[in-house]
Amino acid sequence: CFFIGAAKLVVVIAIFLLTFYVISQVFEIKMDANLGHIFARSALDAAAHSTKPPRYKCGISKACPEKHFAFKMASGAANVVGPKICVEDNVLMSGVKNNVGRGINVALVNGKTGEPLDTKFFDMWGGDVAPFIEFLKSIQDGTIVLMGTYDDGATKLNEEARKLISELGSTSITNLGFRDNWVFCGGKGIKTKSPFEQHIKNNKDTNKYEGWPEVVEMEGCIPQKQD
Repeated sequence: CFFIGAAKLVVVIAIFLLTFYVISQVFEIKMDANLGHIFARSALDAAAHSTKPPRYKCGISKACPEKHFAFKMASGAANVVGPKICVEDNVLMSGVKNNVGRGINVALVNGKTGEPLDTKFFDMWGGDVAPFIEFLKSIQDGTIVLMGTYDDGATKLNEEARKLISELGSTSITNLGFRDNWVFCGGKGIKTKSPFEQHIKNNKDTNKYEGWPEVVEMEGCIPQKQD
């Protein structure tokens, strides 16, 4: 009886150990599978985060072709945030640079090289239009001209100033009114009307801000001037 009891005990212990071994093996396999899934998912997440969308010059939506200059610009927001003009990833005018002001903000760029030439703003509410006219007349042929309004860019404009701007390729300048928002990119000596222009009228029924319309933004690729 003692031997039979001992044999039964050995069998029970053996079954217990075998069962424990099988369970542990299954558990480890599941753990390995879970860990593998976790690591694989982490690797995929890391790969997804590392694949960032490409960034183009000035933050525009697509790359410009060869022999073109990338630009992006925005008018001012009411009388609070100034306009911004960027060409070839170079911010030429902005509130951060502290070189913008009420009225019409102008940036000049070399049409062959894309290099900045000058930046100025002209107060068309409380200022004098004469210096603006002289500035427009002094622009050299082949120069890219970018303009953006801030606060009010039209009150002091006269027919001579409007005509000079229209000769740069603008079609909206003749209708630019009090507190309208407007951005424009043209050139001195341009033979056709510019395709780069946005204009929103000041209208109390549609204005986004009290007394001012919403900001207008524009981006594009300016053809390089060829000899």
